[in-house]
Amino acid sequence: MKQRPILVAMIGYMIGILWGLYFKFSIVLCYILIFVTYYIIKKFFIFSQKYKFKLLSLRRYSRYLKLMVDVKVICIFVISSFISNGIVLFQNYQYDNLYQDGENIEIVGIVISQKVEKLYYNLYQVKILGSKDFNLYIQVNKKNKELEYGDKIKVQGEYKKPLKQRNYGAYDDKQYLKTLKIAGRVKANQIEVIAKRQSNIILQWANTINLNCKEKIETIFDQEKASIIKGLLLGETREIPEDIKKDFQISNISHILAISGMHVSYMILGLQIVLTNILGKKKTKVITILILISYAFIVGFSPSIVRAVVMAIIAIGSEVLYQKRDIGNAIAISLFVILFYNPFLILNIGLQLSYLGTIGIILFQPIIIKIFNRNKVKTQYRLLEKAKEVIATSLSAQIMIIPILWHYFNSIGIYFLITNLLVSIIIGPIIILAFLCILLSFIFIPIAKLFSVPLNIGLNLLKLIGKFSEFPFSKIYISTPNWGIIVLYFISILIGRQIFSIYQLNHLLPTHKRVKNLIALFRYKFFQKKKRHLIEITIMVLFLVTINFLPKDLRIYFVDVGQGDCTLIVTPKNKTILIDGGGNLTDNFDVGEKTVIPYLLDRGFTNIDYVMISHFDQDHVRTDC
Repeated sequence: MKQRPILVAMIGYMIGILWGLYFKFSIVLCYILIFVTYYIIKKFFIFSQKYKFKLLSLRRYSRYLKLMVDVKVICIFVISSFISNGIVLFQNYQYDNLYQDGENIEIVGIVISQKVEKLYYNLYQVKILGSKDFNLYIQVNKKNKELEYGDKIKVQGEYKKPLKQRNYGAYDDKQYLKTLKIAGRVKANQIEVIAKRQSNIILQWANTINLNCKEKIETIFDQEKASIIKGLLLGETREIPEDIKKDFQISNISHILAISGMHVSYMILGLQIVLTNILGKKKTKVITILILISYAFIVGFSPSIVRAVVMAIIAIGSEVLYQKRDIGNAIAISLFVILFYNPFLILNIGLQLSYLGTIGIILFQPIIIKIFNRNKVKTQYRLLEKAKEVIATSLSAQIMIIPILWHYFNSIGIYFLITNLLVSIIIGPIIILAFLCILLSFIFIPIAKLFSVPLNIGLNLLKLIGKFSEFPFSKIYISTPNWGIIVLYFISILIGRQIFSIYQLNHLLPTHKRVKNLIALFRYKFFQKKKRHLIEITIMVLFLVTINFLPKDLRIYFVDVGQGDCTLIVTPKNKTILIDGGGNLTDNFDVGEKTVIPYLLDRGFTNIDYVMISHFDQDHVRTDC
């Protein structure tokens, strides 16, 4: 920590953001409370008595804390958390007081997105001009003329605030839109285009290239495969059919549709192969950095692509400048770039999975590979070595992201090792061929179509791997773990990883020896009174198990399923009764899958004892399902 002030500042910055999101008061009060508590413990408990050896002693472990953290580290941490906490509290106030719900407003802004087609209207993202650093969704009737990226417009219409979550643990539209810097929606009654191409020239250029790429992809491939290619190369997943998205998610391969380090790695590899012999190593690296920045502009600055590009630029730049690379600082810098732009992006699921997966690979992949190679006999079969590497990478990433997947998606796929191993074999050629097809399509379409033949085969294989979702036990539902359990999980695996690493070292530092001695002492104390401790553990486990069977108060929950009704009753003996399940007159939204099941899992129930149907109207039960 002492050698990584950027990492310390980033951790403090994140803590300040999280505090601002979940608490309405300043973090300053929290630090005052911590300081007062520390002072009281230090003065009256830690050093008030003569030292006597104890295995669990505040005095003993406070010394280790001092070795790890000094005054400079604390100051950096506290100051960075102050700053981010103030930013979040101020921006939350601005979001809440920007406009009143239902207010008729007039704004001038610039269109900063391509249109999103809905049934009766088109949706655009517009940046408000003036002092407000916010965007709005503008809802434009399809009868009106379509808007283009970069149009400067004047809009009059009714402002609608984003909806808060409608059910316990459900999707929160207000929080999600904050990650996009969107403060609400305006239903346009009157719209006027003042000028064309008014956005930043670089962003305008990037949008034009993005549109041209989409057009070329649609020319070369059929609709379904074109949607997958757009997802792989441009991060545009809206057009991918829902059944394919679902297959990829259940099969644990949906990460390939989020542009990240894998895509950037293949791009860097391809550029180095093509350019190194022509320009030399140093010039190739400089051009690679410029192309990566351009690519980030073209595909949009999603958190995963920003992380991958920033970390790649730091890695390549350190080689160009002959500097030692620090992966911890690289992660911290890339995350700071993202959260400085928009602190609410910390809620973005893609960002959480991207960073935790990367950290998992850094921390656990070498350990897992070491475990695989414990016999110290390296196989001569390159395919087997590659399989080991892929399995180690997949396992190490899953170790860190699995609680997040459980929390958000309430499911676990048991075939993730097989699917990721199979995907790793074909995804490289698919991405390289896809890039090549797009580049060639700007030169001569028939040649691009020639290269699309093997690419189509690869895409078919990718879809086939997705069909693992139809295998038995491919998706196992679990109740939503709370954040306390998730934090405890991360603390446990990180401590376990650190202890494992210490036992693998050949040359121990004094601190490592102390840790090993403490573990040995703990084991000695435990086995001294083994029977007593085992009885205590057994009693504790039995208590935690039986507490769920104790009678509780009757609980009745009314689930918001839209027009229809849905009621969950939990009896004092923990029996669950579901009355109706809601429904929808249209087929484009499955209330049961998208609302009722997530609600039950968020409440902690994985099964229902009784289901009652009051009557068979469509808004109470879907009879056609």
